[in-house]
Amino acid sequence: MKKKEVTIYDLAKELNFSPSTVSRALNNHKSIGKKTTKEIHKAAQRLGYRPNSIAASLRSNKSKTIGILIARINSPFMSTLISGIEDTARKANYNVLISQSNESYENEVNNAKALYDSRVGGVIVSLAMETVDTSHFKQFLDKNIPVVFVDRVPKEFNSYRVVIDNYAAGYRAAKHLIDQGCTRIAHFAGSQHVNVYNMRKKGYIDALSENGIEVDENLIIGLKTMSSTEGWEATEKLLGMSNPPDGIFSSNDSAAVSAIRCAKKRGVKIPEELAIIGFNDDPVASIVEPSLSTISHPARRMGEISALRILEHSKENLGTSVSEITMLDTKVIVRNSSKRKP
Repeated sequence: MKKKEVTIYDLAKELNFSPSTVSRALNNHKSIGKKTTKEIHKAAQRLGYRPNSIAASLRSNKSKTIGILIARINSPFMSTLISGIEDTARKANYNVLISQSNESYENEVNNAKALYDSRVGGVIVSLAMETVDTSHFKQFLDKNIPVVFVDRVPKEFNSYRVVIDNYAAGYRAAKHLIDQGCTRIAHFAGSQHVNVYNMRKKGYIDALSENGIEVDENLIIGLKTMSSTEGWEATEKLLGMSNPPDGIFSSNDSAAVSAIRCAKKRGVKIPEELAIIGFNDDPVASIVEPSLSTISHPARRMGEISALRILEHSKENLGTSVSEITMLDTKVIVRNSSKRKP
């Protein structure tokens, strides 16, 4: 037979306190003395009491849970982002629910509905590669549930956003290759409806133009998912040209690492004949040989700030009209894949 759940009323009867006193003590309310609070917590543990968070969320229409909706959990950037969110949430006695879209718009819509039905107190989102329409997040705002978009954000949505300056980062990446003596610089560009890839490409183009280098559209390779396989195929295509590039700026590290491996297999010297820079500073960047130059991406800090926005919104009971952009800076991390000059 299934054992009956211990309730606040059971604790009250056991300890000869009122249910309201027990409830306040379990929530560490200041109106209850330390000795009484300690006694009630000790009894709750002994009797196996578990707080009913579902019932609490039904009463308030929200829970002390932050929903996280990201593209891929196995991405080093995303896993670091989640770590920042989770640590910040835990300090405030919040839990997290994590779901991934696997870059699918349909999955993202379904996952958003599942988080909404779970009565999360807020949701942090990094959009799927396929997502153009973001109307499925309006259901949260209609209930004054804060939404924080991080990294991949929509162009128009009245909410919080935590981003980096992708234009400046793209410019710096291309300018670094120019400063190393590159004159034919290729670019691995992600889907252009996604803000991060669109702005990195714009930065790349402006860096070339402002330094007297003609932009060759044949050197700009669009990658659908920015995967390592696509990076290898793109590098094969570029190195097969009659006039191949002497530099590659990839919008992520996965494709950049594949570019290094592919070039080495073809006998191309890195960085002497081909200088390469990636983006994100994933762990693999310092392991691959030669080590990969890249752009720093403050994933953990972005996660911390995203969680803080949820907590602040809930604490101050702000309305749905809040719209705020937090933009963090990046820097070029120079390693052996692009370092031609001291």
